[in-house]
Amino acid sequence: MFDALREFEARGERFDVIVLDPPAFAKNRASLKSAIRGYKEINLRALKLLTAGGVLITCTCSYHVAEDLFLEIVGEATIDAHRRVQILEKRMQASDHPVLIGMPETYYLKCVIARVL
Repeated sequence: MFDALREFEARGERFDVIVLDPPAFAKNRASLKSAIRGYKEINLRALKLLTAGGVLITCTCSYHVAEDLFLEIVGEATIDAHRRVQILEKRMQASDHPVLIGMPETYYLKCVIARVL
């Protein structure tokens, strides 16, 4: 994914929609720092590739990346990409994978659908 995004950018490609659904970058707490860098990089590169009005669908399935942290990462990527973005929707895993109260690790999938202004 990292290489493909770099190649698209180098070729000057632009897209109306980009979906980022990588495997879990933070499989444990020790990998959180590198996961944050990875999520920021792919979102930054994707935002640079989107046309005005384009839609970014970006996900994390890492339990260790809480929703507020994921939104912060995406927000920092928008700043660094010099793009204005509005969140259209926030989603989570389907109801066949319910989040259990008192067991936060069951809330693992966070998804943001955003539009570049």
